[in-house]
Amino acid sequence: MQTPTYLAAELRLPTNWLDYTILGIYFVVVLGIGFAARRSVRTSLDFFLSGRSLPAWITGLAFISANLAATEILGMAANSAQYGVYTVHWYWIGAIPAMVFLGLVMMPFYYGSKVRSVPEFLLLRFDKWAHLLSSALFAFAALLIAGVNLYALSIVVEALLGWPKWVAILVAGAFVLGYITLGGLSSAIYNEVLQFFVILAALIPLAALGLKRVGGWDGLTDSLTKSHGDNFVTAWGGTGIGSANPLGANWLTIVLGLGFVLSFGYWTTNFAEVQRALSARNLSAGQRTPLIAAFPKIFIVFLVMIPGLVAAVLVPNIGTPHSKLQYNDAIPYLMQELLPNGMLGIAVTGLLAAFMAGMAANVSSFNTVFTTDIWARYVVRDREDGYYVRFGRLITVIGVAVSVGTAFLASSFSNIMSYLQTLFSFFNVPMFVVFIVGMFWKRASMKSGFWGLLAGTTAAMVNYFVFYKQGIVDIPTDQGANFVSAIAGFVAGAVVMVVVTLFTAPKPADELQGLVYGTRSPGMEEPPAKGDDAWYRRPALLGWGAVVLAAACYIPFSI
Repeated sequence: MQTPTYLAAELRLPTNWLDYTILGIYFVVVLGIGFAARRSVRTSLDFFLSGRSLPAWITGLAFISANLAATEILGMAANSAQYGVYTVHWYWIGAIPAMVFLGLVMMPFYYGSKVRSVPEFLLLRFDKWAHLLSSALFAFAALLIAGVNLYALSIVVEALLGWPKWVAILVAGAFVLGYITLGGLSSAIYNEVLQFFVILAALIPLAALGLKRVGGWDGLTDSLTKSHGDNFVTAWGGTGIGSANPLGANWLTIVLGLGFVLSFGYWTTNFAEVQRALSARNLSAGQRTPLIAAFPKIFIVFLVMIPGLVAAVLVPNIGTPHSKLQYNDAIPYLMQELLPNGMLGIAVTGLLAAFMAGMAANVSSFNTVFTTDIWARYVVRDREDGYYVRFGRLITVIGVAVSVGTAFLASSFSNIMSYLQTLFSFFNVPMFVVFIVGMFWKRASMKSGFWGLLAGTTAAMVNYFVFYKQGIVDIPTDQGANFVSAIAGFVAGAVVMVVVTLFTAPKPADELQGLVYGTRSPGMEEPPAKGDDAWYRRPALLGWGAVVLAAACYIPFSI
């Protein structure tokens, strides 16, 4: 049983008028972007996918910023304070290869088929039952994850600034609601680009000052080795099968559970991310979107890992009953200890920007899926385009309201990353196995999509709630249990898809064009734009360059 999530009351920050001025300016700019983007919203395609008109560098930065939320800031710093340098696996194995795969392999299917959402692809490849189930599961998961960001934001603001939790929730929710309902996805994306730079401005000085406090990298690793052991400061130490390590996982579950199943399940089927690539102006820009995002992703790990490691040195018992600080307190604690006024205002703004970016990404993807995949297809069909824009704004209001309610479901986890990874193993992994089987196996039948998705989701939940929580299978940590749940969901989904396919009819071959590997669609035959022969416009070169660089980063942590 996890200790409830909270931030220690002792973490109140000494903010002054300068810090509040910086925060106020940021919120004014955010709403200003929303009002400016409103002028470009004329159709439902404008509202839900920015009219497919944005350049690759904009969508690439928005792609990475949408992920820079509770997962990255509090969650990954908490991961580092609890598990040490093993955190690098969530980036160099658990993100980069999947982002490259999305750009090189899956974006031609998504963009070429002209779908407006990830679940809509399942409608084209399988049938309406797979589409309806995936839409419902994604919409539910999006609100749960949006709630994580809103809850994390509220407890940070309450502890750091002294605002009551309900005030923090209402203020943050109102601002996210305001700029999304005004300008739709374009507003969310342009704000995410701004938020990306604000977040970096907050994290870079925090990591640098933290290293200075503990005597640089050598001082940091020496202190952690003495207090936590050698494995705490290595990427692969102690990960042999049967060996003990802080993460509670071996190399096989790391590579298969995190590096393949969880990673590919999240980055290739999570519409909150894919939606940014679908808003790009053409297929080439759509492919480059996750590849451009992969390069900053390689280095962001240091900005979130170092504060967690520093906190583990300065508060040796953090996260244990002997300390008042939980793992999620790592970033706020260092902000209190290290940052002067002015820089403190930037850091608070960056932290709030991160949570708002994560919430906005999930709310904007939720309103798209609910409006286009559920409401317009199964409830109210064939209405004028303006009706769906108005309904999209209405469902955004409802989505934010529900997120407020789901926020408190995260309160049983002292490490927010554990909660998010649990959700990903339940919802993203089963969807990934259905996608990957459907894309690479022409024979996969129409009915297999629904049953594979249902079996994968059920298997992941049974492993977590029954085998792990009831102690039937001994798994040392929540993260280790998440890796095993992901593998169980993937295997169950794949096996059920094969079995169902053997007894049901395949989809007609002429309906699979552009939906299965080896077939083509008009969108995939799009000629390159003028100048697309430049090195940075070659998706394969960009993608494999990111993989090689990420692999090279492992060397210092593996010796």
